[in-house]
Amino acid sequence: MPMTLMSVNVSQPIEVVYGDNSVMTGIFKQPVAGAVAVHRLNLDGDGQADLVNHGGESKAVYAYSFDHYAYWREALGRNDMPYGQFGENLTVAGLDEAKLCIGDQLQIGDARFTISQPRVPCFKLGIRFADKRMPKMFALSLRTGFYLRVLKEGTVNAGDTVDVLTRGQHSLSVRLLFDAYLKPNDRDALRLLARAMEIPELSTEWRRHIGERLARRLGPDWS
Repeated sequence: MPMTLMSVNVSQPIEVVYGDNSVMTGIFKQPVAGAVAVHRLNLDGDGQADLVNHGGESKAVYAYSFDHYAYWREALGRNDMPYGQFGENLTVAGLDEAKLCIGDQLQIGDARFTISQPRVPCFKLGIRFADKRMPKMFALSLRTGFYLRVLKEGTVNAGDTVDVLTRGQHSLSVRLLFDAYLKPNDRDALRLLARAMEIPELSTEWRRHIGERLARRLGPDWS
């Protein structure tokens, strides 16, 4: 089934109440009409509040599957889920983390991207849904979406097809990698994480986290 870009979503960071404090977050994405420029670090009109944990070249754009919306409507018993509900920049019909792999190159409009890592949810996803359970539920569902590095700047527009141009080394799917990441004491998972380290497109952040885990579990000479 071909993939289709259903919506392009952006936002600037806003301040929201969180418990007794307030935080800045860019998770409240809103759909925009027409062609949207893709830059090396983000989409036109988009911004990240926490540049330590969000953004950068390896996490310039976040894509999520439109197909997962039906799952979450049923799981959470709610229908109020407009495009961008998960903080994604690109809502893509047909996106399947079990089939798409780290390092895959994607063509959308006249822009080109590569998949760099799964999305690890943080507490701000709970803020977006007004449900503190959401980060854990999101992770355990393995419906993570993924971050993209921009290989070629251009423009994207709702209705564009999403084409896989080349496949990543080892054909390691986004879902399989994230599932292994959730199993820190599983030997098979550790072997898969070691294989992920050989994929050049894997983000620097995940490369660091995985390397530290392998060193703790297998010793400094794990490689």
